[in-house]
Amino acid sequence: MNEKPAVSGSQDKGEANGELAMGEKPVTGRVVAVSLSERKGTRKENVGEIYLKSNHGVVGDAHAGPGHRQVSLLAEESIAKARARGLDVKPGDFGENVTTSGLDLPALPVGTRLLAGDAVLEVTQIGKECVSRCAIYYLAGDCIMPKEGIFARVVASGHLKPGDRIDVNNEHRIAILTASDKGSRGEREDRSGEVLKEMLSELGDVVEYVLVPDDRDRISAELIRLADERGMDLILTTGGTGFGPRDVTPEATLAVVERLAPGLSEAMRAAGLKSTPRAMLSRGVSGIRGRTLIINLPGSPKAVIENLETILPALPHGLEVLRGIAGECGSELSRQNGVPKLS
Repeated sequence: MNEKPAVSGSQDKGEANGELAMGEKPVTGRVVAVSLSERKGTRKENVGEIYLKSNHGVVGDAHAGPGHRQVSLLAEESIAKARARGLDVKPGDFGENVTTSGLDLPALPVGTRLLAGDAVLEVTQIGKECVSRCAIYYLAGDCIMPKEGIFARVVASGHLKPGDRIDVNNEHRIAILTASDKGSRGEREDRSGEVLKEMLSELGDVVEYVLVPDDRDRISAELIRLADERGMDLILTTGGTGFGPRDVTPEATLAVVERLAPGLSEAMRAAGLKSTPRAMLSRGVSGIRGRTLIINLPGSPKAVIENLETILPALPHGLEVLRGIAGECGSELSRQNGVPKLS
């Protein structure tokens, strides 16, 4: 896959091998063309490369914006069927931003993650209701987007061009941020970060690992980048949660989260008290920014293990609810878009 960790040692197991058992749906495809247009309802022009901006869409395209239909995709196989009916059409003629090959796009459930080039997309809608015959219909003689096109939001920013891989990967995206003055200067090994990578292997992909000094503004800036630009589902911080004058991770986290998730931190402190009364001195907090869960963990490897073991059983369901692909949240998104939810 195309994810590039910020620091060597990050784990990323999303690489598809391209080999499928009989009856399985394709999980790997290719980008045939990328296109954009300055006006809605018109054919899109093929370009050499597009930039997919997080929570926005294709930069320079008329359909970009904060809604759930930020990017449109259509399979070359669908266009080929239109050609077989005598239509003179090519990629972009049906108003799609990304033309693919090798993936059964209409069969992808809402909530499916697509690793597209170095960007990440999340499927939000399959097809759409065509309320009027736009310029595309009259120019092409038909429109297959309402039945076979799909729409997605941009989870993580990145560039996309013809020939790039596009892979299905529904693993949770995880980042680890270690706050340590000595660690950032290379004076101390970040053993807590290594412990986290091992423990999180079954929860999702650790696609980025960041080591920063105990600086409130620097920590806040990294949390914002990881949540807003890199589209992480989960950010775990380690270090800077004590009483020391440089322990500012909780304050940096509170400055960027929009909603608190106090139960996680309360559970970790309660579990820690079974081992030592010093657990009550931890000031770590947990909260949500957009669709990203941020959790503060202590700095010592032993405390990291104890704390994460306590909350780990609850995290898969919590992250699925946050993404809108579990329980009532997934059902509501499906009802809004008129498509089946991801099971």
